[in-house]
Amino acid sequence: MRKSLRLVLAFLASLSSMAISAQISSISGNVKNRTSGEYIAAVSITVKGSGRGTFTDGRGNFKLNANIPVPLTLVISSIGFELQEVQVSNASDFVEVKMVPASSLGQEVVIAATRAPSRILESPVTIERISNSAIRNAAAPSYYDIVGNIKGVDMVTASLNFKTPSTRGFNGSGNLRLNQIVDGMDNQAPGLNFSLGSVIGLTELDIESVELLPGASSALYGPGGMNGALLINSKNPFKYKGLSFQVKTGVMHIDNRERPTSPYYNWSLRWAKKVSEKFAFKIGGELIQAKDWIADDYRNYNRLAGKVLPGTRATDPAYNGINTYGDEGAYDIRPILNSIAQAVPFYAPYITGLPAAIPVSRTGYLEKEVVDPNTVNVKLSGGLDYKITANTDLLVSGYWGTGNTVYTGNDRYSLKDLKMGQYKIELNNPNWFIRGYTTQENAGQSFSVTSTLGYFNEAWKRTITFTNGVPTPLASDWLIQYAQSFLQNKLGGQSDIAAHNSARAFADQGRPLPGSPEFRQIFDNVRSTPISKNGGLFVDRTNLYSAEGQYNFSKLSSKIAEIIIGGNYKRYVLNSEGTIFADSTAKIGINEYGAYLQATRRFMNDRLRLILSGRFDKNENFSGKFTPRFSAVIKVAQDNFIRLSYQSAYRFGSTQQQWINLKISSNPRLLGGLKTFQDYYGFNTNPVYSVDQNLINGKPQVRNFNKFKAETVNSFEAGYKGLLIDKKLLIDVYGYYGINKDFIARTVVAQSVNGNINVFTDPDSNIIKANLVDPTKVTSYSVPTNVDGQVKTYGFGLGLDYSLSHNFNINANFTSDKLSDVPTGFQSQFNAPLYRVGASLSNSGFGFEKRMGFNVAWRWQDKVDYTGDFAAGEIPAFHTVDGQVSYKFPAQKLLLKLGGSNILNQYYRNGFGNATVGGLYYVAIGYNLF
Repeated sequence: MRKSLRLVLAFLASLSSMAISAQISSISGNVKNRTSGEYIAAVSITVKGSGRGTFTDGRGNFKLNANIPVPLTLVISSIGFELQEVQVSNASDFVEVKMVPASSLGQEVVIAATRAPSRILESPVTIERISNSAIRNAAAPSYYDIVGNIKGVDMVTASLNFKTPSTRGFNGSGNLRLNQIVDGMDNQAPGLNFSLGSVIGLTELDIESVELLPGASSALYGPGGMNGALLINSKNPFKYKGLSFQVKTGVMHIDNRERPTSPYYNWSLRWAKKVSEKFAFKIGGELIQAKDWIADDYRNYNRLAGKVLPGTRATDPAYNGINTYGDEGAYDIRPILNSIAQAVPFYAPYITGLPAAIPVSRTGYLEKEVVDPNTVNVKLSGGLDYKITANTDLLVSGYWGTGNTVYTGNDRYSLKDLKMGQYKIELNNPNWFIRGYTTQENAGQSFSVTSTLGYFNEAWKRTITFTNGVPTPLASDWLIQYAQSFLQNKLGGQSDIAAHNSARAFADQGRPLPGSPEFRQIFDNVRSTPISKNGGLFVDRTNLYSAEGQYNFSKLSSKIAEIIIGGNYKRYVLNSEGTIFADSTAKIGINEYGAYLQATRRFMNDRLRLILSGRFDKNENFSGKFTPRFSAVIKVAQDNFIRLSYQSAYRFGSTQQQWINLKISSNPRLLGGLKTFQDYYGFNTNPVYSVDQNLINGKPQVRNFNKFKAETVNSFEAGYKGLLIDKKLLIDVYGYYGINKDFIARTVVAQSVNGNINVFTDPDSNIIKANLVDPTKVTSYSVPTNVDGQVKTYGFGLGLDYSLSHNFNINANFTSDKLSDVPTGFQSQFNAPLYRVGASLSNSGFGFEKRMGFNVAWRWQDKVDYTGDFAAGEIPAFHTVDGQVSYKFPAQKLLLKLGGSNILNQYYRNGFGNATVGGLYYVAIGYNLF
């Protein structure tokens, strides 16, 4: 009996074992390119009819624990290859797959256009995408530079590591009208108000794709999306596994024009590991180091009139160079000469015959003499991915960066030891997500170059001594020495300019030379002293806290419409210790929240798709804003679509435009637009006057300020995207028309101190400057306000992408943006060239075993009448050529590349007062670049 029982139990156990073994299907295999024989990494391997799957590694290998009985079908898919299905009847068989290359034109999947996956061909709005393979094959030295070559994009280069992309005009350094989002996190520095995608964030090796929405995008992405949204997405550690690195070394300044030839380094590393079927992680780092480009425009400039003037330091005593610092204040020495005439009546007749105003400025220093040339950028990143279920992931990630660079805002700023971190936790499911993140900002030792050099001159030798706002000049004052010497030189028979130059040499005796111990001692002391205490340092430890969620109801509501609902909350905590914001007594909090809904309905067997979106946002200092978007996608033929859209967008005033309270040297005090500031500085009791032609002509106009409102745009767009000529030619054409209103712009106003506001004389010289900076006569303010009237923008773009045989590809584009109906006296800062043209020729594999590749990209842009807070003037038209050639070593998983940007070394500026950009040439070796 017992023996029989044991036999039965053994039989049942064997049956159970057989059933379990039949369920466990551990399948291994390898995927190659049928044409070239190369391994293909990051290929999706899924079991048909189930949610189970995996990805190939760097050598094309995969292993799948399907837990599904065989036989089964594997679905093999990858962008750029034909989809394949492979039957597996025996789990022990090694599956070898050879994928057939196919045209990927228009087949890329994008998320940004609708917050749901769709082919780029079928996008309801204009969208551009850069894949990780495009980054690998690009001629540009970094992924951020590639963005500047996208159709319709303008890139403003403040320095090597600080570049700002913009679309459809209104661009400049630190553009506030384009949202930049990294892995779902707003990448804008919450206190400094510029996006830092090229300074912190993802390393180049960890970028899976970049998606750009030109034009209005607030309906889905919230405040700030006036002119677009740039979404940068990272690689999944389950999909992109293993160790990758890239060492890029090159040279800059090869002609010694700005500084001696110097090296360029860009080293990056990424390591991702799939620990189990449920857990994977990744870490990464990147280092960029070089001697930066130099801002070297030394033309004479009147910052108040916003115009370039004739003259140099040798010919204009009131010279103010665009990129020289410490010479911004022009002071009238005529009152000093009048005092001499009263003290020594013998001189009075001669002094009376001198000009009514004699403005002079301090001697400034060049940017290359005072800004650290060593630009450094260190990025660190990491992420954990845990699969709670087959479709729900818990993601924890962080990005941190630090370094030195230069930025142009209302001034040139040296961002020294800048640090910024972003940290996120997220639950992600194909149908929903919930995320929370924080942005932690620390300006480090960053300083205003203008303010530092202005106070440097005062620390070395006072311009003129004031006591309680009243001049009490001393013999040691620079201006007193200058005036006395000038008078003696004139009495000695010298000409006006010779007398001025001799007087300057006398007053400048003992002036510290750049790089000398005395210079460094004074300079370091001033730049490390807060602006609020007559130094150049700005303290900023502003933080942002954000929560966001979204749910896609499409599976539940598909019979009615595909519905997406989401919302977010943000809290800014301003903390500059009174150096930037009006927060000297306490931190300032700003709350902001929003919600959005999108519904998509398909008609006529999917030949027509209608998409309706709406969003509401509220900032505690602004009225709430509702923004709709209506789009239609019409399928006119297979892979040919027409898109039509109406979109609205807006932006609240930035944290600085709300709460800044900053005085930089002799420039007007920067105020926030909130009524709090106008009341504090007595605009309601002591009127302020517009600094304009009326004031110059002696007819000052009182300036009143209305309630500070959000800036808005209503945009209409039509476009076509389609595949022609046997799906080898991709055409993308669009046209748009925008109506902008309530522009947020700064206006300069003057407030009388002694009751006399008519102190301006000649707008074509720096005499106007001399009067405005005299604190005994006027106080000046720069205040953000909404501009009356509507401004129209319109433009078009055409892109052609043609795939030739043998992996050759030709790309060409032509775009135009234009501004009209600008109100009189309004500086729009549109800053877009009327025309741009771009073209490229590339090959991803030719020659021996298709191991060679190349890419040559050319870009030309028209001249621009550039206006900015720092300076304004014409930027001449220019063109650039980037290029690279590469060679693959498949067995070693290595890629060798030789390339350069601006390889013709034709120096150019794309922002007035910004760095002058020359050629950069490099050689790179990369390992395991997918």
